[in-house]
Amino acid sequence: MLRNYAIVLASGNGIRFGNDLPKQFIKIAGKTVLEHTVEIFEKHNLIDEIIIVITPEYRVLGEEILLKNNWSKVTKLLNGGMTRKESSNIGISSIKDIEANVIIHDCARPFLSPKIISDCISALEKYSAVDVAIQASDTIIKVKDNVISEIPNRNNLMQGQTPQCFKLSVIKKAHNLSGEDNNFTDDCGLILKHNLCSVFVVEGDIENIKITYPLDTYIADKLFQLKQSSLPQDLKLEKLKDKVIVIFGGTSGIGMCIAQIANLYGAKVFVTSLSQGCDVSNYEQVEMFLKTVNDKTSKIDYVINTAGVLKLGKLSERSIEDIKKDFEVNYLGAINVAKAAIPYLQQTAGGLLLFASSSYTRGRALYSTYSSAKAGIVNLMQALSEELDNVRVNVINPARTKTPMRYRAFGKEPDNSLLSPEYVAEKALKVLLSNITGQVIDVRRNNV
Repeated sequence: MLRNYAIVLASGNGIRFGNDLPKQFIKIAGKTVLEHTVEIFEKHNLIDEIIIVITPEYRVLGEEILLKNNWSKVTKLLNGGMTRKESSNIGISSIKDIEANVIIHDCARPFLSPKIISDCISALEKYSAVDVAIQASDTIIKVKDNVISEIPNRNNLMQGQTPQCFKLSVIKKAHNLSGEDNNFTDDCGLILKHNLCSVFVVEGDIENIKITYPLDTYIADKLFQLKQSSLPQDLKLEKLKDKVIVIFGGTSGIGMCIAQIANLYGAKVFVTSLSQGCDVSNYEQVEMFLKTVNDKTSKIDYVINTAGVLKLGKLSERSIEDIKKDFEVNYLGAINVAKAAIPYLQQTAGGLLLFASSSYTRGRALYSTYSSAKAGIVNLMQALSEELDNVRVNVINPARTKTPMRYRAFGKEPDNSLLSPEYVAEKALKVLLSNITGQVIDVRRNNV
């Protein structure tokens, strides 16, 4: 049985990306692109070993990432070369087996599906070289001197992706034959150049995008949000037993439902709100409540902030005092809770959960202060998820939910148009139990 080696090429300098750090080290959804990509292979049951080829100037950063993650399958961290071809050859040459399956993947593609990996390994049972591609959706033009010279038939064209997969003996021979010729952007090109064998094409995935330009990070961030809408199936609420949970704004609505469900599963729940003398816009009050809980329990595992106010109206017609109060509760309150909670959550490697609203994605008339505050909470969460290595920080973004706050703002609405607060509460608790961080979790009917 041949061993399956994954070679992750993370040695690009990111010139087109235009950032201080190469794109493999930027964080999206709480982790670096490198971490997201390596974890795909780490979790795949057919992958035996992972070899990372990294930019030499950032080797120390790569080593820090390895130490933090404790991946069991990563066996080598190699300094890359000046070109992609050279880096690929460095990874291939490090494999000492007489024969093996080699899966070469661009680190900048962190959305590779397990199915593509499985399909590639299966195809290597019959073929010595395998590429991954999707059907071209745009018309491709051939240009010479800025003038179109040819428009090939799109039906015969595909867009290449990675991984590219080979029998070790074949890809080694291709690199040996190519010598110092570095005029190649992928390894399949070497196979075809020297006519070593046919290259079979496995169907890729439109989501298997490559992060090349800054705009791609925004697309990637949204893709991670969509992918995380399905939580692992083994998240049992029984795991809440003996967890210490603090809920700000927990005496009504979603917060109260979270407390009730968590109590049913044996958690130690501590609830406060404005009506109980804790105003989230007052940092000292927030800090004192957390200290009191920690003094009683000696730990805090999870902190949740559902406190909020919703007042509709045109900005021009509202008083400055009223607007300030909106921000003090809806935005500054989240900052106060986060700042005061971090020291306790760092001790338990715990989780912080904040709440947004569907209005965070686009400001709407009559919601200007509320929408902008909720957008700020999302940005706050994303920043904290990058700052904190051992605290998971996420935002729940529920659809319209049947809560007292919504009733006061909108009056009676059809029950079938609203989520139940119990449904949202259960999903919120499962997010806390997961290893997700840096995510906006959309809670809709029939998801999460």
